[in-house]
Amino acid sequence: MIPPSPPPMRQAGAIKWLRENLFSGPLNTALSIIGIIIVWLLVQGILPWLSHSVWDAQNLRECRNIIAERFGAGAEGACWAMVRDRWSQFLFGFYPNALYWRATLAFALLFVALAPILFSESLKIRRIILIAAAAIGVLGIIFGHAPVWVVVATWFGAAVWLWAGEFAPTKLLWFTALYPALAYWLLWGGSAWDPIMALAGFLIGYIAWRLLAARSTLVAAIVAVVLAMLWWLYYSGDAARDAEDLISLSIPQVSSRYFGGFLLSTTIGVAAIAMSLPMGIILALARRSDMFLVRALAVTFIEFIRGVPLITLLFVASLLLNYFLPPGTNFDIILRVVIMVTIFAAAYMAEVIRGGLAALPKGQYEAADSLGLDYWKAQRLIILPQALKISIPGIVSTFIGVFKDTTLVVFVGLLDPLKGITDAVRASTDWKGIYWEPYIFVALIFFTFCFAMSRYSMYLERRLKRDNH
Repeated sequence: MIPPSPPPMRQAGAIKWLRENLFSGPLNTALSIIGIIIVWLLVQGILPWLSHSVWDAQNLRECRNIIAERFGAGAEGACWAMVRDRWSQFLFGFYPNALYWRATLAFALLFVALAPILFSESLKIRRIILIAAAAIGVLGIIFGHAPVWVVVATWFGAAVWLWAGEFAPTKLLWFTALYPALAYWLLWGGSAWDPIMALAGFLIGYIAWRLLAARSTLVAAIVAVVLAMLWWLYYSGDAARDAEDLISLSIPQVSSRYFGGFLLSTTIGVAAIAMSLPMGIILALARRSDMFLVRALAVTFIEFIRGVPLITLLFVASLLLNYFLPPGTNFDIILRVVIMVTIFAAAYMAEVIRGGLAALPKGQYEAADSLGLDYWKAQRLIILPQALKISIPGIVSTFIGVFKDTTLVVFVGLLDPLKGITDAVRASTDWKGIYWEPYIFVALIFFTFCFAMSRYSMYLERRLKRDNH
């Protein structure tokens, strides 16, 4: 018997991979060679600039002098000392230095709030995220010179988060529901009773809905919304002031004009993403409704918003919206921008989800009817889970687009990380004339966020895959 021999070199290893992926045919070979040449030319031009990098300098002139001394006259290199000197402005804008711990803590708590939703079935990933969030929060408050009570509360909270993530992950959903109010209080400061009374409006609406839902779901929903709106418009402010007079829960207040950099982009992006998805689902269902008026209103809203550039909506939020408000009304500019970005994203989200609904076979709707389910139960239990799974790539693409579009807020006077903060840094006499370094630094951070969302989309698709092979 002849002993088994290894496969030919052309059928295994790196050579096989090259033949299948780069040189599988004449056209593929030509394109691969052109691509390799382009990559080589880019590397040949960029690599010397990166290899001459300087990380320790006080200004651009000193940076250029160091490059000339090390690599000769006329040499060019990257001056990353600018990033080392101004990284805090790119991350926090002009947020007060002594309060960096509040923004860092709010960012860390964001992962705690998202963990039970995004990674509800993976204990390992949830454990890693909670440990990382606890570490970021603890380090942020320690190096940010936070008060002693904050340090103690954070250590205690980190222990509770880790325990809940390990043994009772569903309990973290309560924190997820409370996180928006907590993040608002940490970022903007002021009295904690303001967000608490805002949450009380949701509680009042929920109680009203539970009491009336057995009689009529529609009437219960209308009454719940009306009661919550009445509370917010007429009673929550006075209740917050009275509670603050009894027990003060105030921290230093920060105006929205100090927000900037990735603190601003993350605040607007996360808020718009979180609110645009449910709003997009409602619009998608309304557009497919059998009631003419509901469908007509949904179509009008979606097509109008999709036909208007986001910059136009931002100008409406910045300038025109004040004309429709009562005199003396103080409507925060960041809140106005969040509302407009959310509306813009919801219109696109509605079309993505409508595509998922249209892709479902008619038999799924008939199966829901055969089980005797009403409209909302059928949507919640059968239709929407399948439609949202189909729409995952489009939904995540919309999320990524919304996050990148937050840089457009520079046109309404807010300091985004790409243009606003970069211009502020370059206006300084120390770094006047620097060009590529700030844009590359900002691009890398944007890429990190967007790549993470893209990878999560792939993870979610694999987790929800139920095909039989």
